Amino acid sequence: MILIKNNTWVQIEKIVLKPEERTGNIPEDTKKVPLRMWVKGWLQADAEMGQNVIITTVTGRLEGGLLVAANPSFTLNYGDFVPEIQEIDKIVKKALYGARHG
Repeated sequence: MILIKNNTWVQIEKIVLKPEERTGNIPEDTKKVPLRMWVKGWLQADAEMGQNVIITTVTGRLEGGLLVAANPSFTLNYGDFVPEIQEIDKIVKKALYGARHG
């Protein structure tokens, strides 16, 4: 395995709630899986992927979890293209600004 050095920007995965700890007021398929979170920060000691580690987040908080990525990128995705949203945009702009935006 590849050793990830102390102070490397990493991402961890942490189980927040086990399935049996989750509320009963959620869908059945959701109840069957743990609630997880992923956190990015700086590794506090050399480690290998898959090991439990401690990181320091941007806000200075210490978090522990399973090391899942080294030097992870920031990716944003608001979902697939939906053509209807373009039509809604046109309707709203026309209603707000008149014919010049129609």
